[in-house]
Amino acid sequence: MSGCCSGGCAPQIDQRYRRILWIALVVNALMFFVELAGGWRGGSAALLADAVDFLGDAGNYAVSLLVLGASLIWRARAAMVKGVTMALYGSFVLAKVAWDAAAGSVPAPAVMGVIGLAALLANGTVALLLYAYRDGDANMRSVWLCTRNDAIGNVAVMLAALGVFGTGTRWPDLLVAAVMGCLTVSAAREVITRSRGELRAA
Repeated sequence: MSGCCSGGCAPQIDQRYRRILWIALVVNALMFFVELAGGWRGGSAALLADAVDFLGDAGNYAVSLLVLGASLIWRARAAMVKGVTMALYGSFVLAKVAWDAAAGSVPAPAVMGVIGLAALLANGTVALLLYAYRDGDANMRSVWLCTRNDAIGNVAVMLAALGVFGTGTRWPDLLVAAVMGCLTVSAAREVITRSRGELRAA
């Protein structure tokens, strides 16, 4: 069969999906720098956690582009790597929360709110573009889960900004960062489980 090998058949490349991945890659790379600067300036663990997430997602989209026309086994392997990376990122966020709970300061709610809104607009746009591909293979699923979790995280950052403003404490910021870390670990588990199944099938 044309396009097949021992690792499974390589799919026809969806050019629209390729364009969406490129858009997502550029948007996430730009937002990484925006949130990194805002997180340091505003002293927000949630923004810094989201900034690292944007960087990880840029890498996620880059890997997805590399394996877009590859066989199932290579796409499943790429998804496994991304799942492990997501798990490490989630663990890093939770460790950061623990550190800031002991030694952190009160973040700037205005900075959190403005940058959180910009990030939500960016992730919301990418999520809408990717919605039609949410039930694809493990690789497509990992892309969708990352984008969905990012949009949820952005809403949570904005709520944390309101909480910090209202209470004058850092705890809303740390709570949101902890939730984001747990969501990432949960999504990583799903991606790893699905990629294992696809590797066994291949």
